[in-house]
Amino acid sequence: MKDIKMATYTHDQHSLSLGHANLRRSMVIEIIEKKIEYLRKEKTLNIYGTMMIGTTASFSGLLANFIFRHCFRVNHDALKTYVSLSILPFLSTVVAYKFLVTDALYSGNISQESCALRSSLVSIACGVLYPTALAFSKNGRLAVKYHTVPLPPRGRVLLYWVMLCQKEIKGMVIPLAFQASLGIYNGIQHYAIFESTLEKTVHED
Repeated sequence: MKDIKMATYTHDQHSLSLGHANLRRSMVIEIIEKKIEYLRKEKTLNIYGTMMIGTTASFSGLLANFIFRHCFRVNHDALKTYVSLSILPFLSTVVAYKFLVTDALYSGNISQESCALRSSLVSIACGVLYPTALAFSKNGRLAVKYHTVPLPPRGRVLLYWVMLCQKEIKGMVIPLAFQASLGIYNGIQHYAIFESTLEKTVHED
């Protein structure tokens, strides 16, 4: 009788241990699934923000190309210049944002202010200054090649081009302000999403 009780007790203990193990396993699986879901949401929103800045950089490139083609009275190689001025700013913005903002944020070495500043600088440099300089250079070369505007005097080439297009260059102030504001907003949002994801992950632990 005593042996039967011991066997029953041992069986019950074994069943109880299996129940705890299964419960623990299900809890671990649930925590892992929630972490994966949090990271997936954060990554998705991060991609959306990066793509948005890259897309606006493409539009800035198209605008800059339109402005300088009009300034230099260039009618040649329209498709070639428009394609390059839409693709190159987009790619440069996405790559620069990843290395200077996203990677730095995941390393935990930057604050919210620094994240917003980095995002704004990437947006300005790659989304306005780079496409402006690229459009200026490409269309200036076409203008010289096809003689659509008077050739600049020797030794004052850059100054001549700047003076010729100074009104058009001022028109890029609008996308400059827009890109700066968008960069700050996206940097703050990205930092907030990252912090929220990190806190939820820690609480789950």
